[in-house]
Amino acid sequence: MGWLWLKYHLLFFSFIPLLIKVWKFSFIYYFRYHPDKNSNDPEAANMFKEVTFSYNILSDPDKRRQYDSAGFEAVELESQELELDLSSLGAVNTMFAALFSKLGVPIKTTVSAAVLEEALNGVVDIHPLPLGLPICRKVEKQCAHFYSVTITEEEARDGFVCRVQSSDKSKFKLLYFDQEESGGLSLALQEDSAKTGKVASAGMYFLCFPVYRLDHTVNSIAAAKDADAAFFKKLDGFQPYEITELKAGTHVFAVYGDNFFKSASYSIEALCAAPFMEEKANLRAVEADILAKRAEISKFETEYREVLAQFTEMTSRYAQEMQAIDELLRQRNEIHASYTTAPPMKRSSGKQRNKGSIKETKEDAQVRDKKPSTRDRPKKKKWFNIHLKVDKRKPC
Repeated sequence: MGWLWLKYHLLFFSFIPLLIKVWKFSFIYYFRYHPDKNSNDPEAANMFKEVTFSYNILSDPDKRRQYDSAGFEAVELESQELELDLSSLGAVNTMFAALFSKLGVPIKTTVSAAVLEEALNGVVDIHPLPLGLPICRKVEKQCAHFYSVTITEEEARDGFVCRVQSSDKSKFKLLYFDQEESGGLSLALQEDSAKTGKVASAGMYFLCFPVYRLDHTVNSIAAAKDADAAFFKKLDGFQPYEITELKAGTHVFAVYGDNFFKSASYSIEALCAAPFMEEKANLRAVEADILAKRAEISKFETEYREVLAQFTEMTSRYAQEMQAIDELLRQRNEIHASYTTAPPMKRSSGKQRNKGSIKETKEDAQVRDKKPSTRDRPKKKKWFNIHLKVDKRKPC
């Protein structure tokens, strides 16, 4: 983990330039060693993990303090996923966080401390949310809209669903709050939006039986280290909700804007599950199948790793055996060639042959130069070209 020297070698800068340089170097190294650019390269995978882990420490003041006091051991006890409160970042740091997120860094954001504090103090505006009536709004980044839903005993027994969708695939969080005796609200559940087809959506399902949620960020660093882990760990984040049913009364939900720069448009809808009995049965059945598939994949991973190790061993042996065969055939040919009484032929080296050919070429050129050309030869006088003087004045 020597990559952390960045933090200490840049201390002469002020705090903001330090963060900018840390983000810059993190971005460069992250992009260089990303698994998409270095498939089946264990060294690049280890560097990618190291850069991600180091960035996690450098970007979090609490983890920096833990590292300063107790080293990596104190930090490694916690989750290695990035968790950032975007409201505490400046514009430059938010820009780099957005770039990392686009590249696939598992940046997990948290709800703003200011929003949670206002909710706990009971100073938030709460709007009523009628059952079966969707509401479309826009929420600013790192802000929240609060809604209250009132359900009866019968509706609580039938089941209750709250869903949020964003047609422009904005990032948001769906929050559920417990009501404190003091009148404040404390966060009990949260669901991050996920892109599903042409929309981003999140939902909470209180159907009086265990319902599961899928956390896509679970084991993301392990998946980056091992290309196959992206498949085998895909269902590890499939975990049950802590709350399976709601009691009759008023309940508070909130939509939290989780975009980096812009506001999030959304539509929220609260539904009684009574008209959706078939969907309830189908959901229960398919989630049972997913649990069975997760156990099956876990067993398959063990078998796959064993076969992969055997395949790797066989591939290595294949190359070794091929090399051994070539060596034996070479020795056989040499033995065959030794059955002769003739002296071994002296082979002129390529350098000598080249010198000989060059010499021959020069000699040929000299011979050609010695031969007189037709232009240099003296012209012979022909007999019919004899010049006779004739006196034109004397007749013959």
